[in-house]
Amino acid sequence: MSKSTIRKDKTCLNCRHVVDQKFCPNCGQENTDTRKTFHHLFIHFFEDLTHYENAFWKTIRNLLFRPAALTKEYLSGKRLSYLAPVRLYIFISFVTFLLITLFPDKVNENLDKADKKISSKFEKKDKKVHKAFNPNKHFELTPMKEIDSIQKYGKEEDKFSGFEYWFYEKAVHVTEHNTQKEIIVKFIESFIHNIPKILFIIMPFFAFFLWIFHNKKKWYYFDHGIFTLHYFSFLLLIFLILFITNKVIGLFGEDSPIAFIADLSTFVGMIWMFYYFYPAHHRFYGETRFVSFVKSVILFFINSFFILFLLILYVLYIFINLH
Repeated sequence: MSKSTIRKDKTCLNCRHVVDQKFCPNCGQENTDTRKTFHHLFIHFFEDLTHYENAFWKTIRNLLFRPAALTKEYLSGKRLSYLAPVRLYIFISFVTFLLITLFPDKVNENLDKADKKISSKFEKKDKKVHKAFNPNKHFELTPMKEIDSIQKYGKEEDKFSGFEYWFYEKAVHVTEHNTQKEIIVKFIESFIHNIPKILFIIMPFFAFFLWIFHNKKKWYYFDHGIFTLHYFSFLLLIFLILFITNKVIGLFGEDSPIAFIADLSTFVGMIWMFYYFYPAHHRFYGETRFVSFVKSVILFFINSFFILFLLILYVLYIFINLH
């Protein structure tokens, strides 16, 4: 460790508390000379960097291959050797969505390829059917003038409710100003851009469901929150690894001899993502394998239905806010 000259003045520069030794007993700040030499700054930077790297790689290794180990270590008080849960999640989330933004999937090209495949199939079978799937055309909805006429003079059973009318009006506005292809592209881009917000909403509920199924006296909501942060950090990290792997291998082309590596890594990654929660739950909560398995299955379905419900609402929100 680098050595710094201790100030002769025993008054803490941060909180003005009396400092008898090297560190302030009130705020913890080191009572050393504030004017540093370049040598000290260099050594201090190197120490911080190596400490961060050691903590970072140790955290990542445990997060990937030792389910619940980080959570147990953190709650037991061993916190300096690893990245803090919130910092870890923010860091992985930032890197993941930054790379997604910098290297997005070519939605337009993928849609064009898909449309060509669909076109070739429908040309052989039924050309009329393909007209409904033409991405360069607009969706055909009943004009608002006709809807307004029904609302005024139509039968009660044919009229829209207030919410239905509002939603239909939004849908007409979107479809009139965007082709089918433009709607899909804008929707995908908006969805990807707002995934961090979705995860931010999901995590507190995920921890809440864990809280419901476990002993309230033994486990606090805080404990479930730390477990949730580590679990979602793991999911994002796996997604990040698969994303980078597919992007790198994609540089060699779809017909490359190593293309199968991307498919294999995706398969292994998805299996590990689905399985990971069970051993993490078993090791962290210390329950029998059978109980952990049952709770894992129940929690999986509860969270799946909740996430599905949330996604449906979010899809509707994105759709009506397209421009």
